[in-house]
Amino acid sequence: MQHETHAGHEQHAQHNQHADHEQHEHFGHAHEGHGLGKVSWSMAAQATLHCLTGCAIGEVLGMVIGTAFGWGNLPTMILAIVLAFFFGYSLTLRSVLKAGVDFRTAFRVALAADTLSIAVMELIDNGVIALWPSAMDAHLSDALFWGALAASLAIAFVVTTPVNKWMIGRGKGHAVVHQYHH
Repeated sequence: MQHETHAGHEQHAQHNQHADHEQHEHFGHAHEGHGLGKVSWSMAAQATLHCLTGCAIGEVLGMVIGTAFGWGNLPTMILAIVLAFFFGYSLTLRSVLKAGVDFRTAFRVALAADTLSIAVMELIDNGVIALWPSAMDAHLSDALFWGALAASLAIAFVVTTPVNKWMIGRGKGHAVVHQYHH
């Protein structure tokens, strides 16, 4: 009987090693930086949409606050960018913390996952707004304000998606986050 128990334990150990190997295959590349191989456009778009959500929240809130306080374009834009990074990082931080990771590690993961994506998105988004005739002078009650913002975020999404695809394929960006989703 003990031999059967030992054999059962051996099979269980082999199964666990196999499962660990599969998990390493799934998540290990992201951790080691070897890339994830072929990355779908859907995965890249989901990562970009995640980033876009945080950026949009920060952008709109920054513009509302800047407008409410009567600030000029530059301080309002700076606040909007800072809040875009804050909310972009916060969304990732929240999901990684839910996986049971300590705050310091989760914060590092959020920085690694989102910094380039948010930076590209903010560069494109704010560049479009700055170059759009009269968009910088539009008020929250103007259709031009909301139209320019929507167009700038859409363009930023289109430009940032290939960046995220490239990063995920190399085990960077949101690939780092995926190792914490079980």
